[in-house]
Amino acid sequence: MSFWKKSEKAPVNTAPAEDASTGTAADVEAVMKKYDRESNTRVWEGKPKLVVRTFMVFFSLWSIYVTLFSTALPEVRLSLFLGMVLLMGYLNFPARKNHVKVNSMPWYDILIMVLGSGAFFYYAINAQKIIKLSLRAAKDPLLLVLGVVGIIALIELCRRSVGLPILCVVGALLVYTFTKVQPQLVIYNLFYTTSGVMNTPINVCAKYIVVFIIFGAFLERTGIAQFFIDLANSVAGASAGGPAKVAVISSALCGMVSGSSVGNTVTTGSVTIPMMKKTGYKGEFAGAVEAAASTGGQIMPPIMGAAAFLMAEYMGISYATVAVKAILPAVLYFTGIYIAVHLEAKKLGLKGIPKDQLPKFSILIRKIYLLAPLVVLVGMVATNMRTMQFSAAIAILVAILVSLPDTIRDSRPQAGEEGGFLKHARNALKKLFFMCFNALEAGGKGTITVAVACAMAGIVAGCITVTGLASKLITAIVTISGGHAMIALVLTMLCCIVLGMGVPTTANYCIMAATCAPILIKIGIPTVAAHFFVFYFGIVADITPPVALAAYAGSAIAKADPMKTGFNATKLAIAAFIVPYIFALNPAMLFIDTNAFQVVQIVISSLIGLFGVASALNGFLYCKINPLFRILLVVGGLGMMIPGTLTDVTGLVIVVGIVLYQRMSAKRLAA
Repeated sequence: MSFWKKSEKAPVNTAPAEDASTGTAADVEAVMKKYDRESNTRVWEGKPKLVVRTFMVFFSLWSIYVTLFSTALPEVRLSLFLGMVLLMGYLNFPARKNHVKVNSMPWYDILIMVLGSGAFFYYAINAQKIIKLSLRAAKDPLLLVLGVVGIIALIELCRRSVGLPILCVVGALLVYTFTKVQPQLVIYNLFYTTSGVMNTPINVCAKYIVVFIIFGAFLERTGIAQFFIDLANSVAGASAGGPAKVAVISSALCGMVSGSSVGNTVTTGSVTIPMMKKTGYKGEFAGAVEAAASTGGQIMPPIMGAAAFLMAEYMGISYATVAVKAILPAVLYFTGIYIAVHLEAKKLGLKGIPKDQLPKFSILIRKIYLLAPLVVLVGMVATNMRTMQFSAAIAILVAILVSLPDTIRDSRPQAGEEGGFLKHARNALKKLFFMCFNALEAGGKGTITVAVACAMAGIVAGCITVTGLASKLITAIVTISGGHAMIALVLTMLCCIVLGMGVPTTANYCIMAATCAPILIKIGIPTVAAHFFVFYFGIVADITPPVALAAYAGSAIAKADPMKTGFNATKLAIAAFIVPYIFALNPAMLFIDTNAFQVVQIVISSLIGLFGVASALNGFLYCKINPLFRILLVVGGLGMMIPGTLTDVTGLVIVVGIVLYQRMSAKRLAA
């Protein structure tokens, strides 16, 4: 995990703390190796390292070329894509955590890698013949063996890089499918058609997601994260509990481009968590703030953790439409966390950072050009000027351009150094080359887990399709819920959270979109609201114990208890558990069949409701809140969020009444 470079002009000290109260990069790495499969990678040095890195750079360049210019059959394009993903995957991920040795790869890993990728490459080379065979391919022993080998290699790579939860679902569905359908037909459908591993998820991954992952890697190296952190410091650093508010704002901004809750936590958390602890926040609270805010980055337009592209594909609407509909729920989510950290700061009597230690806005504005790649991307996508992948490719070029000022400045010869202009130019070109090389490598490596998870989601979708299980699940849930939307929503929420523990958001969303979203649509929830519902609850698994990867990363930096950090993050992110119910029951928040007045009304009522619930959970509002009032605040807050005039009025009376009473009580205590 790399850290974004610190801006030279920022006066505030934003370097990770090295004192005993906060964890180092090594502490974070140790915790993530324990809990996160993605963090357990092979160690390559010397020439083998260069070969592996070069292959991942080649993969990134090939992916950009194919997504922009290739006219090949989907079967050819996707089988080549998966074959190279398998090669990269086995070169990076060992069979066990303790199997990591420098420049070492066991013979059985080489065998699985060669056979698994070979199966996909064989299909790519002979795709035309196999497609013409149609169902007769299911009777060819060689093709069946290749299909089995390819699927098993993918499943094993998923175990290494993603984890077991998703494999439990895949395994159960495969067993069920093999008992209902002839084995050879199952293998044919899962491997040789576009209704299995090469289903919609992997197609979207190869077509859109990989380019945006590469774009994020380039954007990371422009220094935009440090710009966002400095900007957040300038805006909120001086207010009560400033560092926590900085964490919320900077994580929201960084999350727009990172698309990874764990990566966002480590990147911005290495700066904000030590600042929060120095201000006076407890370690488990500081880690929780960063984890909750960073997790929200996946619901923040424009990138939204890459799942936005899948949502657009599944719902048949444009990506720009998905991004627009995500704005209000994301604003409510981050506002809820902001309110919670403000109340905690007031309860603890915490102050902000002295203004003379904060970045000056007049200096920050000089770096505004760093936003150019995002502006170009959003502008091109929103206006349908070009395709999404072409827009991302242009944005990558813009990211390279905005990195030039820092590259040129860092390449200047030192005083008394010989070489002059030519040496300066060579140094600049060298730095630019390595920046591009590192970004392309990071993009290729970052694609592995997403692609494998999408392939598993394709297997799930394929099993459901070939067995007709979807209609049976819909009938069962509708029967259990009795047609009541709230019961079906709660059951769906539990499924998403359980399945999402340790599973990438994209894979979780794909599976939920294939299984649970149709159930919600069947009971009357609008299609867009149903998909957003399962998307949101797939994300919060990253901060929901017992497997809360983002919270564990935050706890490692804060040197706090992982479980306490996870529970604190869940409490802080309460909005993520409430907002989906709001737009599921009242789709106006997603701009569905609504007008401007209704949107304003629901946003205001939701914000007041969130304030009530956050106050109740914190237990402080001007002064300590007694238990009865805390219960009433929860009731009133939830009432404000439930659609209906009666519930809105009742909730408003309760929340406003208790706020006024607490204010008067605080004045009496002060007197």
